[in-house]
Amino acid sequence: MTGGPVPGPDGALRCPWGLSTEDYVTYHDTEWGRPVHGDDALFERLCLEAFQSGLSWLTILRRREGFRRAFDGFRIASVATFTDADRERLLADEGIIRNRAKVDATLANARTLAGWAAGELDALIWSYAPDPAGRPVPRTLADVPAVTDGSKALAKELKRRGVRFVGPTTAYALMQACGLVDDHLAGCVARGAPAQEGQRPR
Repeated sequence: MTGGPVPGPDGALRCPWGLSTEDYVTYHDTEWGRPVHGDDALFERLCLEAFQSGLSWLTILRRREGFRRAFDGFRIASVATFTDADRERLLADEGIIRNRAKVDATLANARTLAGWAAGELDALIWSYAPDPAGRPVPRTLADVPAVTDGSKALAKELKRRGVRFVGPTTAYALMQACGLVDDHLAGCVARGAPAQEGQRPR
């Protein structure tokens, strides 16, 4: 079945994209689709998904530690205090994606989110998690959408509340990556992986 799960070196079935590089194997098996909670952890994923726009996720994955160093671990309270000098530092940092619009959106979003109550970002994002019982299990990559009504609604609400650079496609990528939806294909070894309390991207 074209686009269906394929066996890896260990014989276990995985989503085809999860076998394209070693980086993806680890990410696919241990992170993608597993629930992520916590404002700072979700802010990190929100930022990285925005930086990924127009690029491959592998590009972001391989620069993730550089992003974490540049943005002080994506701690909202810290990034919200970044100055113009920090902005110039970021735009000169070869360890990240030096896109002016994306850097500016990250800094602006941190300042916006710093004014929210603790747990508010987590609660808002997770309020858009659909009922798993109402979602058919994807069997091939063709069954996995790029946008859903839920991601459109999430993107609209984030925008209404002042969060920038998160369209419906980015919002759905966030939902997939952070476990709001489980888009591992039927038969994939990582489908239905248990939640890990307090998990944040590694």
